[in-house]
Amino acid sequence: MSNPAINEPEKLIPLHGGYRKLKSFQIAQLAYDVTVRFCDRFIEKRSRTHDQMVQAARSGVQNIAEGSQASGTSKKTELKLTNVARASLEELRLDYEDYLRQRGLAQWAPDHPALVRFKAKRCATLEQVRAWVQEERRGKTQTDTDRQRPGKPGKPSVPASVPASVPSSVQVRVSPCESVSSAQLVANAALSLLNLACHLLNKQIAAQEKAFLEEGGFTERLYRVRSERRNRA
Repeated sequence: MSNPAINEPEKLIPLHGGYRKLKSFQIAQLAYDVTVRFCDRFIEKRSRTHDQMVQAARSGVQNIAEGSQASGTSKKTELKLTNVARASLEELRLDYEDYLRQRGLAQWAPDHPALVRFKAKRCATLEQVRAWVQEERRGKTQTDTDRQRPGKPGKPSVPASVPASVPSSVQVRVSPCESVSSAQLVANAALSLLNLACHLLNKQIAAQEKAFLEEGGFTERLYRVRSERRNRA
């Protein structure tokens, strides 16, 4: 049985856009929201750093969207703008690292317990990030609950939302992060988001590069579509 998609003629302008479904866009947008809040709270509003961090975060989001939209007529433009987005988020990542270093605050490794808990939450909104900060400051996590497992009194149950790979020593917290400021928590959370966004964009750029080399751009597609129509005539 023949596949209809195989016999379907190539479109001059293929489906494009759809950037809101890209994980890289979603993570970059959350990093943007976190950055706006972070800068308003912890960076002098009249400083260049404040504006530069917000603009770098915005550039990351906007260029992912613009590149996705431009892909219908120019794979070259898509690749270029995705690279711009990646560069902007790298700039923002350096700003957060500078903030921590210049204030003598620790930059946490990816396996730091607080970051493991942060990643387990899979935050999708600024409010969820803020809730995580509050939990860390109070010393509470998802597993701090009075619920008991049936037949096992005294042992707290572990919610299904916490991955099994997260060690029990990380899941349960009994003392608050009194020595850790909200700024340090948010900066490290933002770096975690940016690390993921940059990783996803690296993969996205590699895929776009491959597609461009194998399929060409708009000019090549125009030639193929014209040739196909002449052959069908």
